Amino acid sequence: MAPSDGEGMRLIIMGQQAFGKDALAKILDARIDEVVAVYCAPDKEGRPVDALKEFALEMGLPVFQPANFKDEAVLEEMRSHDADLMVMAFVTIFVPEEARDIPRMGSICFHPSLLPLHRGPSAVNWPIIFGSTKSGFSWFYPTDGLDEGDVLMQWECDIGPHDTVIDLYFKKIYPVAIDSVLEVCDLFRSSDPPRMVQDESKATYEYRCKKADAEIDWSKPAANVYNLIRGTNPQPGAWTTLAGNEVQVYDSRPQDGEGTPGEVVSVSDDGVVVQAQDGRILVQRVRPKGADKLPAAEWAKSAGLEPGARLGE
Repeated sequence: MAPSDGEGMRLIIMGQQAFGKDALAKILDARIDEVVAVYCAPDKEGRPVDALKEFALEMGLPVFQPANFKDEAVLEEMRSHDADLMVMAFVTIFVPEEARDIPRMGSICFHPSLLPLHRGPSAVNWPIIFGSTKSGFSWFYPTDGLDEGDVLMQWECDIGPHDTVIDLYFKKIYPVAIDSVLEVCDLFRSSDPPRMVQDESKATYEYRCKKADAEIDWSKPAANVYNLIRGTNPQPGAWTTLAGNEVQVYDSRPQDGEGTPGEVVSVSDDGVVVQAQDGRILVQRVRPKGADKLPAAEWAKSAGLEPGARLGE
């Protein structure tokens, strides 16, 4: 049974990194619900301490980092928290039904897309790469299927014509999503939190966006090339080659013009203009392999890049 309106809940917070930390901080600042346990991914050798773990320990909260949520000892430990709800904020490990159903009201999970669109681990990258004009986030009731399950609530935003992953996620989705954590808890304090069935006929799934997906094909339309560059900025980073040497491409702008795909049209203080199939790309910032990011004009000078050179060969 859900707590009545205004009555605090006993929460398990599960997540990692900045999103998990900020979601936890939002709940603690509200001083309505009690966080009885924090779950995050196991430590990795050579990696910094997870931001959620570090913050939870600073706040004196019990932290748990099981590697397998099917382990009976782990499940029994979760039962001991006597939780009302588990809030899953940026979770990258599989949590089976038996664990998700331990809190009295089950679990709710965050996903940075308008489900059922863009199920999968790179849900911010792919809408930009595909040239979509809308995105947002969903809070949903997780099942054993990837990003499946009924939806509790959604928020929609525009994808601007020049938005990168940083613009879409960190400037638009992230701050509203963190604020929505309190709304999510409020909905569960009601007697009947919403449940909207995902339309499977509209479902899409994309795998993790990797380096191989980010290679620039200059023979494709300029719009496709530009969307790939901004949809992989900052990670995994679009890339091309000059004389066999890799260089990642970050900030850029589309331009009109015809010519031979992959050919450097001009080099100036503004950057390097490269021809695509039906237009051009002004490359403004790059990162040569093994180096730091720098203005494309500086890279062109150091590499001896001149008009007529070919990229991607």
